[in-house]
This record gives sequence, C-alpha cells and structure tokens, in this order.
Amino acid sequence: MKTLLKAAGAVASAAALTLAVGGTAGASPATSGSATYYTDAGYGACGTQINASTDMLVAAPAALWTTPNPNNDPLCTKSIRVTYNGTTITVPIKDKCPTCEPTKIDLSLPAFGQLADPNLGIIQLDWEIQ
Repeated sequence: MKTLLKAAGAVASAAALTLAVGGTAGASPATSGSATYYTDAGYGACGTQINASTDMLVAAPAALWTTPNPNNDPLCTKSIRVTYNGTTITVPIKDKCPTCEPTKIDLSLPAFGQLADPNLGIIQLDWEIQ
C-alpha cells in the first residue's frame, strides 16, 4: 500500500510540475496564490549558497519538485515572475519550501520588500514559473 501511495504521489507531483512549468518550453499560466518571506542562510535546495536576508530569490513549493536530488531538478534553472498590486519582479528559484501549499511561494526578504511592506507577513498575488 505504501508503494502505491508513493507512486501516486510521484505522479501527482510530476503532473503539478508539468502544469507549473508548462512542459519544457515557455512560461506557465499565472497562479493566484500567496507569498510569505524568509531569511534563512546556507545551502538552498539547488545546492548553492543562499542568504534570503540579502539575496533576491524564491523558494518554490515542495509539490513542484520532481527529482530525488533537488540539485538536479529542472526548477533550479527557472525563475518565478511575481505580480502584486501592479508591481512585477522576477526572482530565481534557489530553494524549496517544504511547508508551502502548491499555490504558495516563499520569497526572500528583499524580494518581498520590493512588493510590499514585510510587516504584512503574507500577501495574495499572482506568480508564474518561467
């Protein structure tokens, strides 16, 4: 039963990634969702040093990652275009958000700050993987 559940989860994750990244070419349709910010430092899921307090980056929802080794995941070569209240920024995917629902992203503090006052904590926005 566990194997069946793992297989179903893998298929669902692959389907979510295909929808999110629009296959192998082009941008995905925009997702209406939410964003918070984080300030972690160290190695991100893509295997590179990050500092979410100072670097422009985003952590993508865990459901969109498809490889056992996230360093090799196709998401590590993509960015997310985020639009909030008429302001649009594009930030590279450098990390994974293990607690994010599929429509939620975790922006670095400077990325969140370009869109809204960090004191808001969470904002509703549109985002798409490019």
